[in-house]
Amino acid sequence: MEETQNVEVNEAVNKSAEKVEEKAENTPSAEEYYAQLQSVMADFDNYRKRVTKDKDALYNIISAELITEFLPVLDTLEKSASTITADDEKSKAWKDGVDLVCKQFDDVLKKLGAEEIKAVGEPFDPNLHDAVMHVEDDSLGENIVAKELKKGYKLKDRIIRHSMVVVAN
Repeated sequence: MEETQNVEVNEAVNKSAEKVEEKAENTPSAEEYYAQLQSVMADFDNYRKRVTKDKDALYNIISAELITEFLPVLDTLEKSASTITADDEKSKAWKDGVDLVCKQFDDVLKKLGAEEIKAVGEPFDPNLHDAVMHVEDDSLGENIVAKELKKGYKLKDRIIRHSMVVVAN
């Protein structure tokens, strides 16, 4: 009887050993877990970069929209400053105040990354300028911007408003 019990115990031990070996074969190794971890980390890094890129693009779009809304206000202030004559002390103070507000607007635009498009004296570029008039002027070359009617602005590489210009010849 003792012999039968030993045989049964040996069989049970062998079956348990086989089950342990089966589980060991089916269980992923440390290298496989490490490879999975690297894959998940790479996916997360790509996700983080994509979200950052999308956030920056959205910021640029919103900045361009906001700047576009304020540009007519700046145009009006600049036009006011150019029409005020500094004949007396009150007019001079008024003109200085309007000039100061215009300068503050320009500083804010620069801080947001917007810059003025140079126009007068530059060759006409339809990507930057919007020609509304044509004049004959022998002192200027062919397709040179003679006068700027409305300033143009760009935000980084994006044009947010074309310059309205008069082109010579």
